[in-house]
Formats: sequence, C-alpha cells, structure tokens
Amino acid sequence: MTDTPRDLAQTSNAWPFAEARAVAKRVGGKVPDKGYVLFETGYGPSGLPHIGTFGEVARTAMVRHAFEVLTGLPTRLIAFSDDMDGLRKVPDNIPNRDMVAKHLGKPLTAVPDPFGTHESFGHHNNARLRSFLDHFGFDYAFKSSTDSYRGGDFDAVLLRLLENYDAVMAVMLPTLGQERRATYSPFLPLCPRTGQVLQVPLLETRPDDGTIIYADPDTGEKIETPVTGGHCKLQWKPDWAMRWTALGVDYEMAGKDLIDSVKQSSKICRVLGGRPPEGFSYELFLDERGEKISKSKGNGLAVEEWLAYAPPESLSLFMFNKPKTAKRLYFDVIPKAVDEYLAHLEAYPRQDPRKRIDNPAWHIHAGQPPREAAHLSYNILLNLASVCHSEDHAVLWHYISRYAPEASPETAPTLDRLVGCAINYYRDFVKPRKAYRAPGSGEAAALADLAAVLEGLPEGAPAVDIQTEIYEVGKRHPDTFPDLKDWFRALYQILLGQDQGPRMGSFIALYGRVETLALIRRALAGEDLSA
Repeated sequence: MTDTPRDLAQTSNAWPFAEARAVAKRVGGKVPDKGYVLFETGYGPSGLPHIGTFGEVARTAMVRHAFEVLTGLPTRLIAFSDDMDGLRKVPDNIPNRDMVAKHLGKPLTAVPDPFGTHESFGHHNNARLRSFLDHFGFDYAFKSSTDSYRGGDFDAVLLRLLENYDAVMAVMLPTLGQERRATYSPFLPLCPRTGQVLQVPLLETRPDDGTIIYADPDTGEKIETPVTGGHCKLQWKPDWAMRWTALGVDYEMAGKDLIDSVKQSSKICRVLGGRPPEGFSYELFLDERGEKISKSKGNGLAVEEWLAYAPPESLSLFMFNKPKTAKRLYFDVIPKAVDEYLAHLEAYPRQDPRKRIDNPAWHIHAGQPPREAAHLSYNILLNLASVCHSEDHAVLWHYISRYAPEASPETAPTLDRLVGCAINYYRDFVKPRKAYRAPGSGEAAALADLAAVLEGLPEGAPAVDIQTEIYEVGKRHPDTFPDLKDWFRALYQILLGQDQGPRMGSFIALYGRVETLALIRRALAGEDLSA
C-alpha cells in the first residue's frame, strides 16, 4: 500500500476516518442524485449559543474532510437552525426578559430581539452561530427552518407525512405518556390570531386537500389550515425525520441524550420513504460542577469566552479528543487544551505519514497544519506574565525575543496570538488567585543551594541542563523534600505564588538566569514577591 492520504485513510485509527468509512459504504462510491454527499448539523436557537452547540459543527466538519480525502466525492455541510420552534420559556441569561415573556409560544423568528440588534431573537442567535462558524473558517451553508417552511422546501414531504399520518402516529404514540397520547399530533399549526405555535389535537386530516382541522384552544372555533407554506411546522422528532427526507441528509451526529429520538426519527424517515443518515452519538459536555451544559441555563462557556483566552485551534482539539467521553468544559481546562494542541502541532513535522494522518492537528487544520518555530507552552507564558506582574504584550516579547532571537510577532504569529491569550487568562484567573508564601528553614537552604548552582551555570545554558541541576539540588535535601514533587511545589508556591507550574528549567531559560537569581534572593530576604 502506498502512503497517499487516500490509502492511509482506509486504515487510520482516527475516529473521523472511521465515521467517513461508514458514509462511504452508504453511498457506495457514487455521487447521490442531489449532486453531493450531505452532512448536517442542527441548532436549536432557543438560548444563547454555547460551545457544546458548536462542537457538533467542528466534529462534523472533521468527518466531512476525512470523507473527502477517503473518496474524493463532492460534499456539502448544512448548519440547520430550528428557528421556527415556539419559545417555551425565557432564558435566564438574556436582557429584557419581561419583554420576551410577552411572546412565549411564538416562533423564535417572531420574538423581538432582547438585545435590540437583530430582526428577532432567532435571527440574533442565528447570527451568533454564523459568527462562530465564520471565525473558524468552516465551509458551510446556513439553512433556516422558518425560511425552509415558508419557502416551500418541505412542502412535498409534509404532504407525504399527511398521507402517512396514521403510520407516523403509530411510531410516536407508544413513546408518549397516556395524557400526551390523547392530544398528540405531529403537526403544529401557527395560530392566525396570536401567531403562536399551537400544540393541539387534530379533529380531522384531509390529505387530498393538504389540510388539517383543529379547534382554536381559546375560542373553540374550528380552523382548517394547509400543512404547507409555513402554516404548520412539525413536532421536533417528525420534523427531524422530514428534514432528513426532504434534504437527503447522509450524515448527522447527535448527543447521547438523543439516542431514542434518533431511533424514532429514523423510523419516521423510513415511513416517509427516506433513508436515515449515518452518524454516531457523542457524549455531553459538563460544567465544573459536573452538570449538563444547557443553553437556557447559560452554565457553559460562550465561544467568545474561550477565544478570549485561547486560540480557536485549541477548542477544535477539545472537540476532537474522545467525543464519546463526557468532559468538563470550564475555564480551568483551557491551559491544558492549548498545550496539548501545541504538542501535537510541534510533533507533526517529525512524524511519518501514517502517524501524521492520525495526529489531531491534521484533522483540526484539514490536512495542512501550520509550521512555526519557537513554540512555547501556554503555561510557561502564563508564568512569565505572573513573575513579571505584567499585562504588557511588549514586556513578554522582550523575554521571548531574548530566549528565541529568531522569533518576533511577525515571524511567529501563532505565538504572538498565544501571548495575548495568556495575558488575558493571567489577568482574569491567575492574578486573583496568587498567594505567595515564605520559605521554611529547610526550603531556604535548598533555595540558597539553587542560587549557587545558577550562578555557576554559563550564560545561555539550555533548559534541559538547568532542569537537571534543579533535580540535583532537590536530591541533596532529602530531609526537606523526601519526594521531589515537594521540591517543585515549593518552588511554585514560593517563587510563583501558585501550587502548580511549568518545567522550571524551561521557565528559567525563558525568564533569564540572572532574573531568576534576583527572584530567589528576594524570596530569601523576605520581600513581598507580589509587588
């Protein structure tokens, strides 16, 4: 076997290729009649977007690219917004909640925007979604449920569902409680009087006329309305099935909490003459308390919050890693995610082709990871900002340029972005938590020993040599540090004001031998290192 990406994709262990192979088997190596293989992601814009929402798009895009490499077939990615859903409750984390409460039950695209920036609340949240996708450079087509219903895109399949009404009800009714079964209908008419999406039982279906008849819940008046042209929408499980059928969706993933919903929608899709898409169930994101992230609660990170502290590629890595494992998603995970991304990026050029195609950086960058010298870890930059007590971009670059003279903001744009992110994270999360302590007597003796060692090292000593010497100092003080982890923890607490930190050899090489000596002497003199 040769080492072309297409050949390597056949046996790659990376999960996007496993998914791509399932889609390839589905289409049988042929372009579907619609002219492309369709990947879809769904978005419910009832609350402000959070990262979990966008993770589905990032992961689907990875599978799409893997499929293109594997098959060479044309593809399309649709980001579909269920913006015709009725607003069931007012989210906790929006302004003007009293105003929004007056429009409960109306389609999201008929609810005024509480932020006052868009045509409706649905349009506002759609814009947030599109802004995120554009920021990541995704190649996608945005599709609105409201536009699709009103524009007639779904009319043919809606009429088919009306013709197969009893078969669809046979799928749904066994999944519902007794009370819900008595009033359930897959069709939700839009009330011409109030504009609300109504959940009402149907009095009659008229497939020959393409209409349904229901009673106005307030007046009791019998109303006949078409199921087409945006006069009705569907309950979400039949809606999902209808959309798969109308658009010819070939791949869509969903959260683990929707496993049963996928099964029911798949059955309805077959009733409608469609073929359910391929896909897999991913685990959900949790907040720092281990609770499920919710759009309406707003207990997850907003996209803007992550991007204030880390480059977008680190977020893509968070989505790539173990998609079938539940993961906590909160501010403290950001430094680790960034450093893992940098490690994958740095390893990529040294890897053989088979390893490269499994490297997360390959999937994050659609097969073209950037190459840039002078990588420094995020944690090192955080600690540099911390020990310098500086939020000044130029101050950090002064040390970086001395450590790596070939690097500059112009020649190392990835590093430059990282400096800005690290400064923001230091300011908001590290600085408020810093708590220096004075060394004990045994610790003071070890610090004095370290200072003497650093004085004897040549200027420009490599980080690995400095790290070795630090280890040796710790070993020479076994009564104080029976475990060398205690030695490094003492260095972090005394010199950096925190419980954890970077490889000290790398940090000293960056910060400077002379500057580190001055820091140690200040600590031994009992000075306040927070100043």
